Amino acid sequence: MASTPLVLHPLADAARCPCGTGLTFGECCGKYHKGADAPTAETLMRSRFSAFVTGDEEYLLRTWDPDTRPYDLQLKETTIRFYRLDVLDTEGGGLLDDTGVVEFEAFYKGSAKGSQRERSRFFKRDGQWFYSTGEVS
Repeated sequence: MASTPLVLHPLADAARCPCGTGLTFGECCGKYHKGADAPTAETLMRSRFSAFVTGDEEYLLRTWDPDTRPYDLQLKETTIRFYRLDVLDTEGGGLLDDTGVVEFEAFYKGSAKGSQRERSRFFKRDGQWFYSTGEVS
């Protein structure tokens, strides 16, 4: 029997941000989804996690290195839902850096339950951070 895709919904600005900072979505990742530039690689990674949670494919593609991004993501077809993010390590990626690495573990449930651990590489071009590649373990 095939699994039914999960329905993803945008978050209200007053809802708790899924990235785990404790702030509201409007105070945290929501402003980046609406167009503000993330100031650090970790902030971009957290906002991209929130985009996976909410199904914001446009944001994910817009913040992905044009040389490595896929044509589309088809998040509406997924049968899992991410619900928790743990940042494990960061290297560089600060306000004055042009590159950075963020290691994280993202937990999911749905048709499968588990987590994905990844070391993601980021770069900054013209003041904007981009996700480039990641090593999943």
